[in-house]
Amino acid sequence: MSEIKKVAVIMGSDSDFPVVRKAAEVLKDFGVPFELHVLSAHRSPKEVAAFASTARENGFGVIIAAAGMAAHLAGAVAGNTTLPVIGIPVKAKALEGMDALLATVMMPPGVPVATVGVDGAANAGYLAVEILSVANDELAEKLAAFKKKQNEKNLEADRKIAEMAKEI
Repeated sequence: MSEIKKVAVIMGSDSDFPVVRKAAEVLKDFGVPFELHVLSAHRSPKEVAAFASTARENGFGVIIAAAGMAAHLAGAVAGNTTLPVIGIPVKAKALEGMDALLATVMMPPGVPVATVGVDGAANAGYLAVEILSVANDELAEKLAAFKKKQNEKNLEADRKIAEMAKEI
């Protein structure tokens, strides 16, 4: 069984933590080791480049990068690593997160960033687990059990709604 690689969860500002926390919680639930960091593409660009360029040798398998507004963090990370990068556009007051979404998703060819929805940190966590599960059977089994449980909950909700519909 291969060891589970770590996930780096980077946020551009500590104010992003309430959103990013959901990714960390998902990773924790699946037993995936992770580190949280505050690194800004604009305020600490050298540190972002250094972190990203050494992430693989430091035991990371995926990097999640969350930022709002101009949201260059995921792209700055992706430009300095060969690891998969997942971008979380964070909603800011101005433009309701559309600026962050477009900045995160509009990457040039050869610099991919997988992007989840605005404030979609939980999905970033799940995607990181899916990526890592390719090389780890134990993680793949946990993921399959999670998906089965989700399906069962959905089918139960369907049964309840069908019963409610009979009463209308």
